[in-house]
Amino acid sequence: MDWKAINFDWNKAKAFLVATEEKSFSAAASALNVTQSTLGRQIAALEEELGVVLFERVGRGVEITPSGLDLVEYVKDMADAANKLSFAASGKSTDLSGRVVITCSEVFSAFIMPGFIEDIRKEQPGIIIEIISSNEIKDLMRREADIAIRNRLTDQLDLIAKKAKTTKAYLYASKKFIERHGPFKTKEALGDMPFIGMVDNSIWMKALNEHGIDVDEGNFPIITQSHLVHWNIIKQGIAIGVMPEVVVKDDHDVQKVCEDIPGFPIDTWVISHRELRTNKRIRFVFDRLVEHLDALF
Repeated sequence: MDWKAINFDWNKAKAFLVATEEKSFSAAASALNVTQSTLGRQIAALEEELGVVLFERVGRGVEITPSGLDLVEYVKDMADAANKLSFAASGKSTDLSGRVVITCSEVFSAFIMPGFIEDIRKEQPGIIIEIISSNEIKDLMRREADIAIRNRLTDQLDLIAKKAKTTKAYLYASKKFIERHGPFKTKEALGDMPFIGMVDNSIWMKALNEHGIDVDEGNFPIITQSHLVHWNIIKQGIAIGVMPEVVVKDDHDVQKVCEDIPGFPIDTWVISHRELRTNKRIRFVFDRLVEHLDALF
């Protein structure tokens, strides 16, 4: 290999890649924990080293050039190789102390993870748990998290998964909502009631219809992608919503709506990168998390 032909700095290439993926210099600088001026100098230096223009200024923003688009795929390959090296190295770690990043939904973050963190703190106080509370799917392959809790499996081959016990979600309303509009003895009584909708509401509406609840778009005056907003709307007595029973079991301000409606099954998978599974700290948290969810469900 002609090592002299490699005439650029990987850190500058990383700045270029992150700016491309974040679609702005300011967001990329924040992601890399550097100032925007530092990131701009790194990209300018890379352009000079490679002899190409990577970005053009458009108004107040920047736009990648055709030459930049040609090169960014090669930089992505470099980033993937760097990630694999990092995975391989971290997979050899035998130290239990350190950080473990877990990504899960808002509901899991707010209602399930605190008890798990308490257990981990008692057993291994040297482990730092970082929670990424998000309803979006985080990419384990790019090290956005070490462990993910998801309701469905991914088709990425380098990931491993273990299924926790299946739990169920039910329809709930506040006691004051039921006192004002109920009692809801039959499914037919729900036909005129307001429900909390979701961003992809067609799937939710279909699930309700399959459970014998005759609703259409007119039954959803409220739409939210936030599970915590959804839960607070239920508790405020504004509309009927859905929530896993494990969240509701100790809350005496809400009740199930129509007891004969069967629950909506929720599959829960704990997922990690295959090489991280050999990391003692990640493996410990992974196994304890599965045990915690099984006991809870």
